[in-house]
Amino acid sequence: MNDRDTLMIHGEELLGNRLSRRQFLRLALLGTIGALGAEALGTFLGFFWPRKIGAFGGKVEAGALADFPVNGPPVSNREGKFFISYVDEGLLAMYRKCTHLGCTVPDWNFAEGQFHCPCHGSLFDRYGRVVAGPAPRPLDLMEVTVVGGKVVVNTGKIIQRTDWSAKQATKV
Repeated sequence: MNDRDTLMIHGEELLGNRLSRRQFLRLALLGTIGALGAEALGTFLGFFWPRKIGAFGGKVEAGALADFPVNGPPVSNREGKFFISYVDEGLLAMYRKCTHLGCTVPDWNFAEGQFHCPCHGSLFDRYGRVVAGPAPRPLDLMEVTVVGGKVVVNTGKIIQRTDWSAKQATKV
């Protein structure tokens, strides 16, 4: 192939001394479409790729057993989305999600000795039982174990309940 020879495809010169305007626009359009497609694919995969945010969904170390006094106020764990309540029967780890519409139940109200769901007025006691409001059942529980003096809560195992029973508490 000498300098004057060119590669022709569909009647257009692809390899030669100069790039025609039509070839340049075609390559620019295909490059732009390719870049936009790659960006859309990257955005799609980034949006739907599962992410592990925080400790919720696994085992969370809530603290030392000594951090939870018997019949003391329930302690909130925001990372694991639960409350630890140490009652006479044992330890309870209650999910912070209201059983009415799934609102986040805020911390223990010390003045009234209850949990108040701010959305629709459900009230829960230290056992997670419904005291008042539209909530149909008590707060859900999470599995609790005590390992070497540390309280560990399995946030991946949420237990729905219809009423309070002493069997639901983890004996310590």
